[in-house]
Amino acid sequence: MIALSLAEIAEVVGGQTHDIPDPSVQVTGPVVRDSREVEPGSLFVAFVGERVDGHDFAQAVVEAGAVAVLGTRPVGAPAIVVDDVQAALGALARHVVRRLGATLVALTGSAGKTSTKDLIAQVLQRKAPTVFTPGSLNNEIGLPLTALSATDETRFLVLEMGARGIGHIRYLTELTPPKIGLVLNVGSAHIGEFGGREQIAQAKGELVEALPSSDEGGTAILNADDPYVRAMASRTKAKVILFGESGEADVRAENVRLTDNGQPSFRLHTPSGASDVTMRLYGEHHVSNALAAAAVAHELGMSADEIAVALSEAGSLSRWRMEVTERPDGVTVVNDAYNANPESMRAALRALVAMGKGRRTWAVLGKMAELGDEALAEHDAVGRLAVRLNVSKLVAVGGREAAWLQLGAYNEGSWGEESVHVSDAQAAVDLLRSELRPGDVVLVKASRSVGLESVAQALLETGAEGEVAAR
Repeated sequence: MIALSLAEIAEVVGGQTHDIPDPSVQVTGPVVRDSREVEPGSLFVAFVGERVDGHDFAQAVVEAGAVAVLGTRPVGAPAIVVDDVQAALGALARHVVRRLGATLVALTGSAGKTSTKDLIAQVLQRKAPTVFTPGSLNNEIGLPLTALSATDETRFLVLEMGARGIGHIRYLTELTPPKIGLVLNVGSAHIGEFGGREQIAQAKGELVEALPSSDEGGTAILNADDPYVRAMASRTKAKVILFGESGEADVRAENVRLTDNGQPSFRLHTPSGASDVTMRLYGEHHVSNALAAAAVAHELGMSADEIAVALSEAGSLSRWRMEVTERPDGVTVVNDAYNANPESMRAALRALVAMGKGRRTWAVLGKMAELGDEALAEHDAVGRLAVRLNVSKLVAVGGREAAWLQLGAYNEGSWGEESVHVSDAQAAVDLLRSELRPGDVVLVKASRSVGLESVAQALLETGAEGEVAAR
């Protein structure tokens, strides 16, 4: 964080200082909520959770080097006391962002946010110091913590914004007002909570509504291939740039194909030139993510050649998102178990098939959460797609939704041992351990709540005769 005195922080957040002998002492380290992340000069934010009260760690964090605690009560150690810690954290982030000389890039969408954010960060880092959201910390706590990690040297601040309802993104943009806003897509993720795609579009479009006008440098980057997103152009005063495979897109891809390893390759076209890209990531869905990143980078002054090189060399920065590992016996495990929705399920299945040409392919799939009334139809459709794509084996893991997956496959023509429904992750592991053969490719994917990453981990441990080689 940029250096601020405890007195200044107290004024910004409307707090009272307690047990602080010298209010001029500065916070020079990170702002953290996890006591294990405290460094000398840190400010520790004490949240009260269902199981843990951060105030109980006050003495320990000060001994570890924290300058003070931001909490809701005195703790017998240097503290700034406020009525609402979350609101105070947001106010502090808003203050710091206003003082930064960085360009703030914000992005949202139903699917692909984290992968795209990672791509944008890796591309922009080649141009100037860049701070970006770690993992998927995209809510009212994670976002301000990320913003507060920026320093005076930061030139680009890339923030992922999530939402579970109308008004959530508007709140986040008030904390960290963006200059560039990117909307990826409007899909089925959380549709049960929102109540429909129109409501999702309304929520995601709050990002472009928050942008400054084109005269003030505001830029909205919108997916030309998604009608819900493209329609958001009417909701902003910012300059509009379209990306996608549409011929009308300002930044577009041509000659899209997958390599034999399932990695996307395409010709990138920008308003200032074109260049070829072959990505290290897996799956055709990353083409759209790459185009979104390219549109941001081009707007910030990078050439087509610079962008293409950066995209071609970019890797995966976040765990369990098409994380490809090859065991010593030749079995390839694709751990995409961080989350799932119908769009990402379809993309992952297509990537599995592309990677598995000439090899047996396994799709180990679980529940897609928060689909509301569309849950039955969407699980049935994914099961049917696995059959149409000629996935060798479908293993549906879990309860009712998994049964719908398997039933969809069965009704599409997957009989005998081509598809199976098992009760839990351990049953899936037992089945795979007994039936996997060298050279097989296994995709593991479900919503985060299912915890199927344990299946992928167990498979890697099973095959680890020696050291596992990650690609």
